[in-house]
Formats: sequence, C-alpha cells, structure tokens
Amino acid sequence: MFKKVLIANRGEIALRVIRACKELDIETVAVYSEADRECLHVRFAADDVCVGRPPARDSYLNIPRIIAAAEITGADAIHPGYGFLAENAEFANTVRASNIAFIGPTAEQIGQMGDKAAARKLAQKLKVPTVPGSPGPVESMEEGLKVAQKLGFPVIIKAAAGGGGKGMRVAPDTEQFAQAFGLAKQEALAAFGSDEVYIEKYLSRPRHIEIQIMGDMHGKLMHLCERDCSVQRRHQKLIEEAPSPAVDVTLREDIGDAAVRLAQAIGYVGAGTVEFLLDEDGSFYFMEMNTRIQVEHPVTEMCTNFDLVKEQIRVAAGEPLSFVMNGHRLRGHAIECRVNAEDPARNFQPSPGTITAYHPPGGPGVRVDTHIYAGYTVPPYYDSLLAKVIVHGNTRAEALARMRQALDSFIIEGVTTTIPFLGRVLRHPDFIAGTVDTMFLEREPQLLKNPA
Repeated sequence: MFKKVLIANRGEIALRVIRACKELDIETVAVYSEADRECLHVRFAADDVCVGRPPARDSYLNIPRIIAAAEITGADAIHPGYGFLAENAEFANTVRASNIAFIGPTAEQIGQMGDKAAARKLAQKLKVPTVPGSPGPVESMEEGLKVAQKLGFPVIIKAAAGGGGKGMRVAPDTEQFAQAFGLAKQEALAAFGSDEVYIEKYLSRPRHIEIQIMGDMHGKLMHLCERDCSVQRRHQKLIEEAPSPAVDVTLREDIGDAAVRLAQAIGYVGAGTVEFLLDEDGSFYFMEMNTRIQVEHPVTEMCTNFDLVKEQIRVAAGEPLSFVMNGHRLRGHAIECRVNAEDPARNFQPSPGTITAYHPPGGPGVRVDTHIYAGYTVPPYYDSLLAKVIVHGNTRAEALARMRQALDSFIIEGVTTTIPFLGRVLRHPDFIAGTVDTMFLEREPQLLKNPA
C-alpha cells in the first residue's frame, strides 16, 4: 500500500480523498494555489505545497509543479480527483515516468476513451449501440451538412476531444447548420486545443443514464449499477439519483453488460463511468466514458455501501477488487443535489464572495460533502460547486422527503446559491413522478426564477 498520496485537486474532492487515505492509514499532501491558502484540504493534509497563482493554468493545471510537489514531499502516488488533470493522458504518463503511481487508469486508456470519436468506433465494433452519426470527425462544413441531411435534423455537433458540455451545438435545420458547426469548432479549439468535431442525431427527450465501473490489475471488472443524471443545464448535471426510476432489472443487465464489455475491451483499471442516453422508446446509446471518479459517485456509494475512493486507491496499489457485484447489491435509493454559488435567475451566473453563515443539514441518511465554512471566501477562479447534499432512503419517496428536508434546513449566507432552485425542482410533479429528461429545465423555465 502507498505511504503518501498527493492530491492534485482542491475543494470537496480533495477532502474526500484525504478522508479515504486516513482510513487506509496513508499520509496526504495537499497542493494549493495562492487563492486557496485558507482551504480545508490544506489544513487537513499532513503536508502541503503552494503550486502557483490563482488561475488554474498557473497552479492546478501546471504539470511540472505538481510533479515537483510530489517529489519534494516524498509522495509515492498521485490522486487527480475529477476535473483539472484527471483525464489528461500526458499527466498520467508524466506521473508514471517520474516513478510515482497514478491513481487511475493508464495514459493509453485515458487516450482511448478521451477521444470521443475513437470511443464511438470501439463501441460500434463491440456492438454497443451508439447514437446514429458520423463514423468519425468531419473535415468540413460541407461534409458535415451531408452527414446531417442523411441523419435528418435536428443534429448535435460535438467536440471529438470534448466533455463537460463544452464544444456542443444543436443544429435544428439546414439553415442554422453552418453557424452551429462554426461555433462548435471554435468552442472545441478554445476548450480542448482541437477543433475536431463529429455529428450525431439529436435525441429530443433522452434520459442521461450512466454506469459506474471499477476494474483491477488482475483482470477483474465490475459495474455498480446505474445513476440517473437527467436534470441538467447546459449539459451539466445538477441532480443525480440511483437507481434510475426509468431502469428495470432487464435494462440494468443490458446496459451494465454493455458498459462492462467496453471497459474490458481496453483492460480498464480503476474507477470509471460509461455514459448512455436512454430514449423514450427504451433504446439506449453509448455516449462517452469518463476515466475518473465522478462528482456524483456518492449516490452509488450510498446504494451499495461501498467506498469507491478507497477502492480506487487499493486497486492502484495492485490489490484485487474487494468484491464483484455487477449490479446485484442495491439497497434503497439515493439522491444527490449539487449546491453551487450561482444565481439560476441570471442564467446561473457565478456568485463568488465570503460565506457569512453556514449551517449544514443532518439527520438519518443525510451526507454533506463540502469544503466550505463560515468565513470562507469563494474564489472566482474555479468551478462554483460549494457542496453536495446526498441522502439515502429505503424508498425513493423517503429519499425525496429527506432531500427536501435537508435543502430546507441548509443555511449558506453571503453568496447566492442554487438551494432554493433545487428545492423547487424536487417539488415539481415530473420529478416526483420520476419522468424528467435532459430537456426538463428548458421546458420548465419558471423553476429558475425566485417566486415573487
């Protein structure tokens, strides 16, 4: 087992990894930017190193500084968390070339799944259903238009190296295709350094279903059931739950088997998530694979009573999976709400500032993963996630009641948060009925506004 793990991240995920390491009796190293000097991950780690100025490119994305921090503190492993360098194949390569273990998949596996067009080709080869679309990146607008006309409008243009909802544009018809194509290429280049795009048929009311997988170095690989992440804005998730209200036992087996086949084809090691779109007719389509732990991993932990982050660390140290479940160990229902420092009424405009009052919810089945406290200043440089509220109940109805109670008693003052908005979503008849899809908020814009 590792002696010292450096966490190449910040915020709540850095604290989450520190907790897992402490349970495994592993020392930790925090890295931080000048803006994060007062962050709790810096306080709770055994060692800490400042890696640069507040902009992420000067600190959390600076590979040489992260490696240097690991070397000077004697860390023998690096956990990348999510975001920042978590899915950067060059980083994974550099870590291992520096004789430091990378807590995650190999650089080759990150590269294979990070290229969305290449991942689609692999899925097609394995007979995993994919949304009808171009076989690979399209070279020109004219070629793209021909593909779109063959597929039938609407279509969605996606960055081949994309993720997180960036570099994606919907073209509703021929007239608007050229503009959408140009904007998608521009966004892709700005966000990922590559303007390669591919085209897919646009599903108008799909659900977003993902399968959590975990593999070890001994050839064992399992899935830990699905999560439903259909409540989104601008392709970014806001509420997640497990299991999905739309998935029955047969569909769980089929979609889980598809995810495992994809991961096994590349000998996947570590935690990963295979993401699918579930159409209204019950058809599912492979979308992409995230080669890291995800923000919403706690709902799976609550439903399986299984610590995914500890397992990540064990697997990276060469230990075998502690058990194999493949979807047969679900207990109850879990829901996660992401609390962001944002104003939904102003198009989710970020709301940095100092938190003047903080009181988290509690009670049976309530978990809060957060890095904030009264007096903490939310910096303007990073993702606006403040906290994740996760609840578990014996039934979905009990979990819903617990989440409503938790949000109603969660006090954060000093910055605008999404708490009131999340409470309104949880009381909407469609959410209560479990019938939402990824276009839910577009159809219900009144949920974004505070009642007069």
